[in-house]
Amino acid sequence: MRRIAFARIAQESNSLSPVPTELPDFERSHYLAGQALLAAVTKGPEVPGFFKRAELGGFIQAVSARKAEIEPVPLLSAWASSGGPLSKECFETLEERLVEQLRASGPVDGMYLCLHGAMGVHGVADPESRLLRRVRGVLGGAPLVVSHDLHANVTQARIDACDALVAYQTNPHRDHAKIGKKAGAIAIGTVLGELRPVMAWRTLPMILGGGNTIDFLRPMRAVFKRMHRAEARGDVLAASTLMVHPWNDDPALGWSTIAVADKDQAAAERLAEELAEMCWERRHQQPPAFPGASEAIAKARAARVRRKLGCVMMADASDVVTAGAPGDSTHLLRALLAEANGLVTYAAVRDPQAIEALWSRAEGEAVELSIGGTLDPQRSAPLPISGTLVSKHERHGFLRTCVLAVEHLRLVITEGPAMVMRPSFYTEVGLSPWKADIVVVKNFFPFLLFFLPYNRKTIFVRTQGTTDFDAAFQLTFDGPMHPRDPVSGWRDRDQKRRAPTAPVADHAA
Repeated sequence: MRRIAFARIAQESNSLSPVPTELPDFERSHYLAGQALLAAVTKGPEVPGFFKRAELGGFIQAVSARKAEIEPVPLLSAWASSGGPLSKECFETLEERLVEQLRASGPVDGMYLCLHGAMGVHGVADPESRLLRRVRGVLGGAPLVVSHDLHANVTQARIDACDALVAYQTNPHRDHAKIGKKAGAIAIGTVLGELRPVMAWRTLPMILGGGNTIDFLRPMRAVFKRMHRAEARGDVLAASTLMVHPWNDDPALGWSTIAVADKDQAAAERLAEELAEMCWERRHQQPPAFPGASEAIAKARAARVRRKLGCVMMADASDVVTAGAPGDSTHLLRALLAEANGLVTYAAVRDPQAIEALWSRAEGEAVELSIGGTLDPQRSAPLPISGTLVSKHERHGFLRTCVLAVEHLRLVITEGPAMVMRPSFYTEVGLSPWKADIVVVKNFFPFLLFFLPYNRKTIFVRTQGTTDFDAAFQLTFDGPMHPRDPVSGWRDRDQKRRAPTAPVADHAA
């Protein structure tokens, strides 16, 4: 019986957010270890409120198919919502817990590690590569297989530290378990001597392109179909195109392509090169331009028939909490109150101070206070409101939550991250999307799937915030970066970024 350890440490960081991610953010969202983790990924739900089965559950599926040969060894799973970079103390605590759990588990023959790939840490460069090096220091030469979100940023140090790296192949993401199962199959095959994975990768000096980047729509559909075809024919074990989180503070930021083959380095190189060229050809197809708040509200008002059949979904693209924004912006709220009269509107804001002020008040009581603009005051100002406290709730992940009725607006104020991407965010506090004209989300892609029964028209709105696409242009890169700068080609930078890396001396591995 061969023993394969498995673990997760995952968070997507927006370096422009002033709100650091701390250890309680992980422990409140999702933190399991040992047998509790094994039970969650075997029976489910793996991440309550989000995933019945995700990457680690997919890994267990792969193990179950070889249960006479493989014993899964659960270490820990720590997941926090997208946000500001981790504090150094938070990161080092998680790092030490992972390494200690791995050491305490006894000898293992391999490991699967689920990472987001776009984690940032204050004072630590390329933290996920550091995690891999620490794990490698315990594993020695035993196989290490890693999975990433499709928006990860890959570095040569990360490639050097693992035997295989695979990423989601869907956007909106809907293949978490499938990717965990694929990573598990590669890990199992390698441990049993059935596979000898080799990797090739390419990196592009490009942070935006590919239009809306949805996998089943043009212009990216052909790229994803090419990956699927290569895997189906057995040319490679895994193919990945990583379209990068553009607000991740790494000088070598950019899109990447990766191919993992069984022994055949030439096949991996050919596919990684082909995918990179396909992505580069699509670099000039930029994300669509989003209307401002006033124009968006006018469009929603004009959609009379669609509002009668469901609701208009309005995505606050400048304050996308699931891309790391603080969630306290008041720009869209201010416009909705001033210009959406007569349209029943649901919206959300994160404001721990407002929650503290409201928590002692009685439901049904009239209240006056300022909301929002407290976590990132440089980007939006507090909004004075007068309304009625409708209800109070304590909710997993969102923590204490209050619902206010302010004229035509039903405002959900959260103490924790306002991850508004599922109907349950509203329905759990008594707000049915069927009864709304406008429903505001703070999400780019997944809400399109989750709100499908209600959504009759989608409007992305630009105001001002940390998830504006051009907000990333203020970051420092290792040279010209498309589309901020003119870039004539990608191969010179690719060669420099893929140059052999010098060993990094992490503290006591």
